[in-house]
Amino acid sequence: MTICGVDPLAEVARWDAAADRSETPCGDGKIVWRSWGQGRPLLLLHGGSGSWRHWIRNLKSLTAHRRVFAPDLPGLGESDLSPEQPWTVPGIAGLVADGLLRHLPPETEFDVIGFSLGSLIAGGVAAAQQDRIGTIVLVGASGLGIERGNVVLERIRGKVGDAQVEAHRTNLERLMIADPRRIDAQALAIQDWNTRHARLRSVSLSGTPVLKDLLEGAPVRICAIWGSEDTVARDTLAERRQALLALQQDADIRLIPGAGHWVAYEAADRFNTMAAEMLGNA
Repeated sequence: MTICGVDPLAEVARWDAAADRSETPCGDGKIVWRSWGQGRPLLLLHGGSGSWRHWIRNLKSLTAHRRVFAPDLPGLGESDLSPEQPWTVPGIAGLVADGLLRHLPPETEFDVIGFSLGSLIAGGVAAAQQDRIGTIVLVGASGLGIERGNVVLERIRGKVGDAQVEAHRTNLERLMIADPRRIDAQALAIQDWNTRHARLRSVSLSGTPVLKDLLEGAPVRICAIWGSEDTVARDTLAERRQALLALQQDADIRLIPGAGHWVAYEAADRFNTMAAEMLGNA
């Protein structure tokens, strides 16, 4: 998608070219990984119908202190679908955890940031590898047994040109970005690429307690960030906070005022500062 004659994915292309790219098994297929930087490993898990591109505004900050690993989750981006049918959070998390451990020396500890669907998978990784994880940062998290806000999205299939761009803009405004002025050409292009490559549907899990169940008793430090205007969670933020505090009474839970679900993109500077503090990078 080229908008106004400028390639809005130029920054994505630069990070892609600078990445160490690798593949790990996903049944008979593959999970595609990208990594950058040096230091204590940090696993980034993107959101539903997404890819590693969800983190494009956070990589510079995070890679300043960490060895960052950003896979495309199975069935999304460039990664193949999980062989498990129907798929489960523990099943996907097991594939991701096994893939990460192939990149790390034995007994190496790491931290995790998971966004939306990625927060569920982060919980599965934490449950499976709890002796190796220090901090888990949940971003726009669901899976706490709390019903999500109802968001109706525009259909993209069959639309082309300006109509397709406007449908992506509408969906970003309804679900991902609270302030329409922050929906730029890069966000639209990332949304278009991610949508065209998404084969895994995960929305049905958001109202279940799968994340809460996975984190129950796990000896990991729990942190969480939401945008205050996250349409998925806005009306139930207090309940979500209490659900996490019930798991860990000193959980570090923060809001970014005025930001939506894709808070790491919309409010990148504030998000990067919070994430650095939570991870001990500040």
